[in-house]
Amino acid sequence: MDSTGRRATHSLDCMNNNLLRALRPDDFRLLEPLLTEWHGERGQILHEPGETVRHVHFPCGPSLISYLVVLEDGRAIETALIGREGAAGGIVSQGRLPAYGRAEVQFPGEFLRIGSAELEAAKLRSLTLRHLFARYADCLMAHIFQSVACNAAHSIEQRTAKWLIAAMERTGDRRIPLTQEQLSAMMGVGRSYISRILQSLKASGMIATRRGGLVVNDVDGLHRLACGCNEATRRHFDDVLQGVYPSDEETNMMNGAPRG
Repeated sequence: MDSTGRRATHSLDCMNNNLLRALRPDDFRLLEPLLTEWHGERGQILHEPGETVRHVHFPCGPSLISYLVVLEDGRAIETALIGREGAAGGIVSQGRLPAYGRAEVQFPGEFLRIGSAELEAAKLRSLTLRHLFARYADCLMAHIFQSVACNAAHSIEQRTAKWLIAAMERTGDRRIPLTQEQLSAMMGVGRSYISRILQSLKASGMIATRRGGLVVNDVDGLHRLACGCNEATRRHFDDVLQGVYPSDEETNMMNGAPRG
């Protein structure tokens, strides 16, 4: 085993990945010996465009991964946010194919990971394992489709509220350690726009800002402001992979506080 990973002990926190929990017992036993625990730091790159995808990463608990498209001018625009409902890497393809975009750790924390080649070999041994991950690939594609439509049709205010809600759903925490610069870069808009929006949210009491991040005070207010794209994505997850997308109850339990 190399220094970047160790055989998973499957602690409660590290097993907090809904997609892995959705596996049939026989399929989990197939993967369990191949999983390693891995800690990712904010900004750590999992792969760049054109690189071979060698690992599949399953975020556990509050850790998040962003899929980003790198433009010609160097900007990296987020197309999907992956949390405990899913995974990033070769899970959505056959084998270790070159990556189209960048995968980057957005919120630091614990992950379970498996080699892409090992996962592919396991999928060949289990039809139900292949079907589960194929359904997740469908959900991820729906998430990206919805993101494209959202960027074209909805205001920056709606998109900002939507992103904050999505982060809370996946982490179970109202504290969001993200700076204005990071949020504006991911959304592909100027920092001045994001600054004005966050000031407006702060003035209305929906959020409070702090050094290096913010805290959401009024979740219901954010839901009223946001577009319906998160809910559309949730509905598709529930239709295709019921129980994988974080529920309100799961988010509240992790947060330790009632909604609102």
